[in-house]
Amino acid sequence: MTESVVVDHVSKQFTLQNARTLKQRLVRRVEGQETNPKFVALDDVSFTVEQGEAIGLMGLNGSGKSTLLKLISGVLRPDSGSVLTRGRIAGLIEVTAGFHPQLSGRENIFLNAAILGMGETEVQGKFDEIVEFAGIGRLLDTPVGRYSSGMFARLGFSVAAAVDSDIFIIDEVLAVGDPPFKKKCIKRIKQVRDEGRTIVFVSHNTTQVKRLCTRAVVLEEGRLGFDGSVADAVHHLRYDDDTDEDGDGGEI
Repeated sequence: MTESVVVDHVSKQFTLQNARTLKQRLVRRVEGQETNPKFVALDDVSFTVEQGEAIGLMGLNGSGKSTLLKLISGVLRPDSGSVLTRGRIAGLIEVTAGFHPQLSGRENIFLNAAILGMGETEVQGKFDEIVEFAGIGRLLDTPVGRYSSGMFARLGFSVAAAVDSDIFIIDEVLAVGDPPFKKKCIKRIKQVRDEGRTIVFVSHNTTQVKRLCTRAVVLEEGRLGFDGSVADAVHHLRYDDDTDEDGDGGEI
């Protein structure tokens, strides 16, 4: 099979800005503390995702999941190692990413779609589909700075789902929004999966991961802790089965 995502011995660290002013730095030095210590977000992580595979990226908060998604999407670069991807990438990493708060929903559809690599003609052809899926017709010409987090998620997911991508990545987008929209998103993600696209799905909801993915990668404090079946990953994490948060009461 064709490799879609290759994460090869990837490490990434950040500097914690605990001492921003000269006074704060001096105080921390007098107390024998590091002024701006390093935080290792990812430490020598390696795995491969085949084209058309749907994997769940799991782990506790702070384990490095969002950092890894940003590396896969090209938003960040690794300090060491490499991340290789094949084809166009689309998805939603942060709810408000790619939106300008002073622009309307209509204008932000074109802005966000352009960031994801869609041309103006392509967006125009899918505009009505995006608006209908998001369900924001009456607020289409309202600045998105007035939108709730749920409305941001609706619009962001709708644009990302409309992109003809090879890799579709989703980071906790279903943590916000009402149950009917979550159900709608789950159905759309399944359609994307069934089209043969690669999916990398981050969620703490084990029910959703089991429903959408056949494999799970678990990060533990920035390192690869497990790579295998979703059921074994849930057992590895000692997660109890989640309630049916997407509100559909069962399989789609």
